[in-house]
Amino acid sequence: MNLSPKIAYIAGGSTGIGLSIAMKLARLDYTVCIFARDANKLNHAQASILQAGGTCYAYSVDATDSNAVKQTMAYAVSEAGVPDLLFNCVGRAIPHRFENITGGMLLDTLQANVGSTWHVIQALLPYMKANGGGRIVNTSSMGGLLGVYGYTDYAASKFALIGFSESLRQELKPHNISVQVLCPPDTDTPGLEQENLTKPAETRAISQAAGLMTADQVAAYAIRSMRKDKFMIIPGLDSKLTWILKRVWPEITHRIMDRMVKRVQKQSIPNPTLHPYPHHLARA
Repeated sequence: MNLSPKIAYIAGGSTGIGLSIAMKLARLDYTVCIFARDANKLNHAQASILQAGGTCYAYSVDATDSNAVKQTMAYAVSEAGVPDLLFNCVGRAIPHRFENITGGMLLDTLQANVGSTWHVIQALLPYMKANGGGRIVNTSSMGGLLGVYGYTDYAASKFALIGFSESLRQELKPHNISVQVLCPPDTDTPGLEQENLTKPAETRAISQAAGLMTADQVAAYAIRSMRKDKFMIIPGLDSKLTWILKRVWPEITHRIMDRMVKRVQKQSIPNPTLHPYPHHLARA
């Protein structure tokens, strides 16, 4: 397989990690196509990439709508070409306690975090197969490797993405298509700012202990690692050590996190920034 792809599609490429990936790939002379639901953010992102000297196409689409995704991807292929590289970065997180999350909210999170990736790959796979191969990088999270207080629906979706990616990897390998999964820790993005509005105090304590990366740091590591053909792409030393500890001694990780939760609950200090679960929000 060609390890220097010339055409890259980034679903969720208008902000955060997706935009950082698009910017870096454009600087590496890739033609980038970015996809997002918010047309204003998409236009700003495209302008930034073009201003930096890159070649960029932008398409507004709701990635949770399979028919819209299929039509948009067909148009993008006709205009920009078949992608050698696909990054799936669409997703959302609205942390809250389990009892505040309804079944409908769970389905919305699954649609945003799993359904969007599913629809994009399903729409592009026939083109990539016919083109002789390519590379797919799906974005899960450290929350897809380790369950965290306040992230029940999010963890369910991100764990699912890893299982999906492992199965898909086996199916697509004979077609010369690599499948990898990116598991970033907390990353300084607009999405994280929204998460912080609804984080319970226990969740906040665990997040602060885990540290923070920038979107550019995650993007740079993801691009370097994909070329090494690693299935699991885990940026940051702390994240790697946490993953190893969870695999080798899961009970130790449980005890550490239980202590953090107990310490916060013992203090009984309410979180002044904690908002109710935003019931008006649907798919992200």
